[in-house]
Amino acid sequence: MSKQFSALGINEQTLQSLVDLQISVPTDIQKKTIPIILNQKEDIVALAKTGTGKTAAFGLPLLQLINTEASHVQAVILSPTRELGQQIYENLVSFAAHSSSISIASVCGGIPIKPQIERLKEATHIIVATPGRLIDLIQRKAVSIKNLKYLVLDEADEMVTALKTDLDTLDAEMPKSRRTLLFTATMPGTVKQLVQNYMSKHVMHLEADMSQMGHQGIDHKFIVVEPIEKLEVLLHFLNSKEGERGIIFCKTKAAVNKLAKKLAINKFSSGSIHGSLTQGIRDRIMGQFREGYIDILVATDLAARGIDVKEISYVVNYHLPDTYEAYVHRSGRTARAGAKGLSLSIIQEDERIDIPEFEEALGLVFNEIKKQDAKNREETNLLLWAKRIFKTKPNRTVSAETKKKLKTVFHHLTKDELIEKILADRIIQNSPATPKDQSQKK
Repeated sequence: MSKQFSALGINEQTLQSLVDLQISVPTDIQKKTIPIILNQKEDIVALAKTGTGKTAAFGLPLLQLINTEASHVQAVILSPTRELGQQIYENLVSFAAHSSSISIASVCGGIPIKPQIERLKEATHIIVATPGRLIDLIQRKAVSIKNLKYLVLDEADEMVTALKTDLDTLDAEMPKSRRTLLFTATMPGTVKQLVQNYMSKHVMHLEADMSQMGHQGIDHKFIVVEPIEKLEVLLHFLNSKEGERGIIFCKTKAAVNKLAKKLAINKFSSGSIHGSLTQGIRDRIMGQFREGYIDILVATDLAARGIDVKEISYVVNYHLPDTYEAYVHRSGRTARAGAKGLSLSIIQEDERIDIPEFEEALGLVFNEIKKQDAKNREETNLLLWAKRIFKTKPNRTVSAETKKKLKTVFHHLTKDELIEKILADRIIQNSPATPKDQSQKK
């Protein structure tokens, strides 16, 4: 049993679950939050980067505060996306593995509502939900939060837009005596307004690692390229990270689709997600990424919210985000649970002036790395080309007779000689036309 979690007030059943999960050392936000949730009554605003164990920070004490003798909903956890909601739900279920009398339900949007309505006919103590789906269920009389004791707003800065319209509706359905716990990675003015409007006047503010909030263990770098070089530089970078997992962020769905197609052509193990894809497709791609079947995820900011995958070694900003908060959330996908990570921004010369502004606003340092020279780029291109050939499936349409003739042509060459000739031919094909060539074209 973990003495450190026991000292925070975690009970024996939950401690056993933590042992099963091999969690023994509480994070900074857990140390600061758990005792206060368990032993005090105030609303809480907790500021900590993504990946610091916020789910356990509110989930572990909530499990202990549930009255299992009552069958009504006592806690609601709101999430900005179904992906994050599902992760929170799975974490809570694993934390409650030795507390069988606690009933937890996930009712997030993007999937059929009827099974959720059926599920809520059973006794339910804790609900994990997206705001819109919860309102839908309340309006259908499928669930009541009239006796709610705890409201958790997780990744609040990521769902401010949704909460602006939905919290008024939900607030009318919840008792004023509820306790609200807000967790966020950043504290923009919109979140401060939310705290002022929907939380008590006596709010406790907790901060974790604020000196390096959102950036601990992350190496922030940028590289300046010409527009025509952007894809090539990205491919070079990805080639150097072969076997590692990462996320590439684009501003728009169209950009995600275009880049994903380019990566597929170049035989990179990748997938893409954005808001226009069905929830089923997004779940399938995320499952493949989470389980290691694909190494690279191309995503928009909205689609990537709530991605909690360990061993993400790098994040690439193929386009700089529009806000500093978005950069925090992007870079926070890497360096999770104490690991190290890289956040690389591929920018154009006119974007260079944005870097000092990001540094000042976020309190960090970006280091510039230089792009490869022409000779190194060509050699890297050759390597990418060779890997693309290696991963290409055999052509079944060429006749056996033609294949036999081709083998006869190359029969007397050793492997090394064949490689040398193929390389020479590729270099000729990719070289600029000589004056003689140009005159012949005329």
